[in-house]
Amino acid sequence: MKKLRQEFADTMLEVGRRDEKLVVMVGDISHGILQPYAQSYPNRYYNVGICEPTIVSMAAGIAKSGLIPVVHTIAPFIIERAYEQIKLDFGYQKLGVNLISVGSAFDYSQLGCSHHCYTDISLMSHFRNAQVFFPGSPIELNLLFKKVYANGHINYFRLPEYPHDHVLDEKQIIVGQAIRILKGECLTIVVIGPQLKTVLQAAEILKQRRCSADVLYFPTIKPFDGKSVWESVTRTKNVLVIEEASAHDGVFNQVLRATRDIPHVSYSQIAIDDFVHGYGSYEDLCQRLGFSVEGIIKKIKQDLKIEQ
Repeated sequence: MKKLRQEFADTMLEVGRRDEKLVVMVGDISHGILQPYAQSYPNRYYNVGICEPTIVSMAAGIAKSGLIPVVHTIAPFIIERAYEQIKLDFGYQKLGVNLISVGSAFDYSQLGCSHHCYTDISLMSHFRNAQVFFPGSPIELNLLFKKVYANGHINYFRLPEYPHDHVLDEKQIIVGQAIRILKGECLTIVVIGPQLKTVLQAAEILKQRRCSADVLYFPTIKPFDGKSVWESVTRTKNVLVIEEASAHDGVFNQVLRATRDIPHVSYSQIAIDDFVHGYGSYEDLCQRLGFSVEGIIKKIKQDLKIEQ
């Protein structure tokens, strides 16, 4: 499956051909793959360098002039480092922008916590005018971006390094809607991003143990599809949320809000509770944090009322 970053470059070229308002700005990354766009539209491509607060403020000026800015760099630098500029220049001014990050969570595993970002989904969800997307495959990014890029909102796209490899039908990919990957009655698993791959592996083991999982996958995190969660949890009464992001004020919080009136529900979560110390491969860190088949099975056994 194509890398999400390559799909981003291809999508910019596709959209840029038909919309002369699209302006792509980068923070000194992805130059090679963006060359087709840069060479085709040199007046609509800017490398601002490692100046993240500056690139956000420049993008606000571009938006104010009636153009459509796309800002692209590494997640902790554009969201955490430049959060004040996003808040004041776009949130307060009610302007639209497309923020496209890479390096979500711990994708830059071997560079350590300076390049990790767990809080981005939560931080961007605080803006009433924001929409938050975590596409786990190229087709999700392409379709969702084309639907929303010119809507005047703060659109945040968190691009993972590793796609989930599950093939989705285009008709399933709708802004603001969850996708039911598996239908089950034993428990509800709510998952975002590349961890869908791990969840499907765990679901196969659960199936062998006569426990069918209702798997809900969320390419759109805000607006959140609480209706689909409510319908599922009403039947299963057990829910596990798996989010490669902060354990605080993220998808788990949205699930609790959506299901707070359903009685006798058991909840569990696999997420990132604190800084990830140490180094290793992406797979190493997934294993350490419980984002593994074994981690999922163990969590279900510990926290949920399911006989296995």
